[in-house]
Amino acid sequence: MKTYRIHLIRHGLTDDNIKGVYSGRNETSLSEEGKAQLMQMKEEYKYPEVDFVFSSPLKRCTETAELLYPHLKPIVIDELTEYNFGEFEGRTAEELHEKEPLFDRWLLGEENIKPPFGESNREFIDRICNAFVKIVDGVVKSGSDNVAIITHGGVISSLLSNFGIPEASVSEWMTPSGCGFTLLISHYLWMSGHKAEVIKELPEIPQDEAEGNYYDGWDYYPNDDDFDISEYLND
Repeated sequence: MKTYRIHLIRHGLTDDNIKGVYSGRNETSLSEEGKAQLMQMKEEYKYPEVDFVFSSPLKRCTETAELLYPHLKPIVIDELTEYNFGEFEGRTAEELHEKEPLFDRWLLGEENIKPPFGESNREFIDRICNAFVKIVDGVVKSGSDNVAIITHGGVISSLLSNFGIPEASVSEWMTPSGCGFTLLISHYLWMSGHKAEVIKELPEIPQDEAEGNYYDGWDYYPNDDDFDISEYLND
């Protein structure tokens, strides 16, 4: 039975990332360091070849899509936008912890807590998960079996915590700039519970370098390196 690969890739580095501030709807471009880093990673490692690229509408994502896939025009999906941090935007966690009474409860993931003039955790999850389901269903209908989604770190980690196998928390799916994961969508897992197997990290390293332990990578099975997909199929 046909399977589908969806590659979730976080945008490149921005000045806000370097500053360590919450950056959601703020229209920041990639930093010069971020652009150079992406091009170096593209040259040294391997990003997957894809048929289509979906992207958040924010510049840092569309710029990343243009650098990694210059031959493809990104399909912009508004619902892939990063969290709406409201009045938390542009501020550090340390500052918010000291000055915003709701921040700690919001950070713990309480569903209905929201930053002033922002969106709640539940609203965010509903938005991005609904968008992802529509993308997967659209990919299946189109017959394409290899697509990339360029989006934000918070979006990727939240999608994986909801759809990914192995199951892990949001914090365990944190993704470096320009990196990501490949998801394998099979008919059975998707139709029986909207689940997707996380099969590799991105970008991939050349096989000869991998065999020589040139690069150890980062653990894409956060809870169990001996994870067996059959455990889920037999539930």
